[in-house]
Amino acid sequence: MQISVILHKILQNVMNNARNFINNSPVVSNIIIINIICLVASFFFESRYGTNLNQILGLHFVFSEKFSFYQFFTYMFMHAGIEHILFNMFAVFMFGRVFEVIWGGKKFLFYYIVAGLGAAIVQQIVWYIDYNAIVSNIDNISAVMQQVSSEGSKVLSEGYNYSDQYLGRLNILLNIPTVGASGAVFGILLAFGYMFPKEKLYLFFLPIPIPARVFVIGYGLIELVAGVANFSWDNVAHFAHLGGLIFGLLLILFWKKRGKLFTRDF
Repeated sequence: MQISVILHKILQNVMNNARNFINNSPVVSNIIIINIICLVASFFFESRYGTNLNQILGLHFVFSEKFSFYQFFTYMFMHAGIEHILFNMFAVFMFGRVFEVIWGGKKFLFYYIVAGLGAAIVQQIVWYIDYNAIVSNIDNISAVMQQVSSEGSKVLSEGYNYSDQYLGRLNILLNIPTVGASGAVFGILLAFGYMFPKEKLYLFFLPIPIPARVFVIGYGLIELVAGVANFSWDNVAHFAHLGGLIFGLLLILFWKKRGKLFTRDF
């Protein structure tokens, strides 16, 4: 009986905290809820119907047959797995609430979407640069693109890579989408580092606090180096992260110039 009473109180506290969170941070809570629903839906459709929602809603290169304009928005609500969504939603939960209080729900949501769109735009630019490098080394590119688009998904699912490095890169470019809220999250981190530069952040793997400004700058440099290095084993869209930082910074500077950085007005 005593154990059931304790469990009931714990559950009641959890429910009360959840209710307070939803009431006090409706935009942040809804972002998290939508992302969780999308992840559950992706698992369900994959297991029940064999449909990969990440292929449909994730962001594809604009020259891919799988590309649709709506993917600029939907990609930031899709994730590759539980670990991926946990990191992103934890950051939204920790830092997003701060800006929902300062900016209000509408302004915070606007900033979040702009950072996510900026990440997508920068990723498309990087893909286009890579595409031009590939095109210069492949003859009859239109026919090759059609072949790779039709065969590529099967090739990737079977774990086989084209022997020709340019065909392999083209295969990845046309058939693997970018998913995740990381671009928008990096925009939030940029805002926190800019507006609260001396605030201390504690990382799991470091026993010492790091000023927010140092953390953001260091993280940005790591993403730049990793993106330029383009390691074969690395499937993270580093330049999308940088895009979130860049577009977040541009919007922050715009609001600062108008004297509306710490207000709820746009």
